[in-house]
Order: sequence, then structure tokens, then C-alpha cells
Amino acid sequence: MRLETKEYIISEADKLFCQFGFKSVTMDDIARQLGISKKTIYQHFTDKNDLVNVLMEARFSNHDCDIKMYAKHGYDAIHEVLLGLDDINEWLITLNPKLFFDMQKYHPDTWLKFMQFKEESLAIGITENMKRGIKEGIYRNDIHIPILTELRLAHTQLIFNEYNAYNKNKYSIPQVMKEMTQHFLFGIVTDKGKIVLEKYINEQLIKQ
Repeated sequence: MRLETKEYIISEADKLFCQFGFKSVTMDDIARQLGISKKTIYQHFTDKNDLVNVLMEARFSNHDCDIKMYAKHGYDAIHEVLLGLDDINEWLITLNPKLFFDMQKYHPDTWLKFMQFKEESLAIGITENMKRGIKEGIYRNDIHIPILTELRLAHTQLIFNEYNAYNKNKYSIPQVMKEMTQHFLFGIVTDKGKIVLEKYINEQLIKQ
């Protein structure tokens, strides 16, 4: 029962954080949302920072598993990317972009773990995807993988760093992510890969 309660707290707190960001949500808010006392929450977490840390570590671990799943089930390297894009966009629809700003400013230990996750799990996934695409003949064999891996990571960082600009111009984060991903793929595909990518776009595997 103790583990179930802890998981319930994490799940409901995650929803609040995604909607409002880390800073705006208090432990009182979480207790009120769950219909439990703060004392019950503190039986599982020492403070809000501990809750944020545990929650994000679980998210990093799940996403690492997802990256491996996309690689396993993708028909090819392009399809692998699109599986990941579709999945993350489902999350981004409900995400307050301030989450990452708040994490960096108010939860530095968690931010460092996020940066480690980005430089390790995400970077490895991107690198392996490009190697796969080259072997399949759908990515150009003259691309500089380390540089493009850093570029792809920078794309993601840019989206969250510039969220105010996107909101002001009426662009949703999923829309920006889709456009950046599509632009990136067209930049590295071969003629064969372009045909594959356009086929997926026509089949609406890249959602609007």
C-alpha cells in the first residue's frame, strides 16, 4: 500500500507540475488535489525538491525505455524518429514550458540530472538513429554525426528556452517540434530517404 500511495502522489503531482510548472505548485496544492494531508506526502518525500527529483528521475528512466522501444519497433530510421515525435507531442500538448525554466532555477540538482540524461540517453539515441539511417541508405553517408547530434539536442533546448516567443506568435510547442523535426530530417535524407519521408508525411505519420 505504501508503494501505491507514493506512486499516486507522483502521478498526480506530475499532472499539476505539467500544467502549472514547478514553482507555482505548492505541497498544499498537491495535498488538496489528492485529498490527503501534507503529513501523508511527507511520509514519502522529505520536501518538494525531493518529490520533483524522484518524479523526474522516473520520467527520465521511462523515456530511456521509450527510446529503445522506438528503435526496436521503427520500420526504419525515419519511422523511428516519427514514433518518438508522436509520443512526445502527446506529452507536450499538456505541458507548461515553464517546467524546464523552473527546474533549472529552483531545482538545480534535478536540472543536472536532466542535462546528464540529455547528453547520454538522448544523444546516444540520436547518434544510433543516424548510424541506422546511413546503413539503410535513407540518410546521407557524408553527414557529421557528432555535430548533427548536438544540433538536434539544441533544437529541443531552443523550444523550451524560447517558449514565450512561440506563445506570443500563436505557435504551439508540438507544432514547433514537428516543424523542426521535419526540417532536420529533410536535411539529412538521401533521395531514397526523401521518398520514404514524404510517404510518411502523406500518410500523416507526422501529425499536424
